Amino acid sequence: MAPSPITSNGRNVASIEGRARDQDAGPRGAPDTEPAHLRLRLRLLLDELPDDLAVQVFTHASWTPRRSDSYERLAFLGDAVLELAITTHLYPRLEAERFGAGRLTKIRAQVVSGRSCASVAERLGVPERLHAAAPPGAGQNLPALIGTERVLASVIEAVIGACYLAFGYDRTADAVGAAFEPEIADALENPVDFKSALQERLAQRGELVRYTVVSEEGPPHDRVFSVSAVVGGVEVGRGSGRSKKDAEQDAAHAALEATGA
Repeated sequence: MAPSPITSNGRNVASIEGRARDQDAGPRGAPDTEPAHLRLRLRLLLDELPDDLAVQVFTHASWTPRRSDSYERLAFLGDAVLELAITTHLYPRLEAERFGAGRLTKIRAQVVSGRSCASVAERLGVPERLHAAAPPGAGQNLPALIGTERVLASVIEAVIGACYLAFGYDRTADAVGAAFEPEIADALENPVDFKSALQERLAQRGELVRYTVVSEEGPPHDRVFSVSAVVGGVEVGRGSGRSKKDAEQDAAHAALEATGA
């Protein structure tokens, strides 16, 4: 039976925002709304993966002569599964009157952002697993490589893609919803919209901000954008992200910090 619009796991989800304020912050400020043993379901699936998939999810493209043996294709698949899993998790649980399509889109974007995926990866011990999987010749750059948001986010997407192939959508989506519960609560409690905050501050001075893509790196399915926030012909902030929107938010955040707004 489909969850009630205001209940999830027997609790009133319409009051998530209020409840989150009463709880201690979890990793990176995310309210801890799900028991730890439930959030570990994705880790349990990871431990149950067949050997071939378990190896591939932790193989960086630079560690293998055949790029197809790396986690990239699994990350491409997992990205789609993650977005659908979070969408189907949110849709029946948040009241239609309060959460229209636009607000749901913003919440989902924040939940599946590179920063959120990296947080989940850290909780699941992905950096340690990557370090163990690295070949002997990985070099001195290994700590920097496996600690980047881009790599951690891609690996957690690869994990999700591999779980989908091994266990199917329903079991994987259930584990994903539990694993990202702190990020969901955080998106409801602390919606990120640095662009609006920056524009409101600039409007008081009669100024406008313009965002320009400075560079694009990586393959089409794993692109990283660098964006510059420009006011009056002067760059006031620069940011990066796995989408242009994420990069613009990061640039706006940098601008707000730089200007003390």
